[in-house]
Amino acid sequence: MEFGYAKLRGRIVEKFGTQEKFAEALGISNTTMSLKMTGKRAFSQRDIIKWCELLDIDKLEAGSYFFS
Repeated sequence: MEFGYAKLRGRIVEKFGTQEKFAEALGISNTTMSLKMTGKRAFSQRDIIKWCELLDIDKLEAGSYFFS
């Protein structure tokens, strides 16, 4: 199953301006960010929690960002 991350991308741009700036805030490389956003590397539960915190996404709304 493949997931789309358009809503997540929009939130990243809204809060950080670019994926690169968000990757820096997360402490991960641009390559790792790209792999996750293209579905080549899975999100862990820890990833989802951290991303939601930095992007001000309510835990109850996480599914619409990570599993759509």
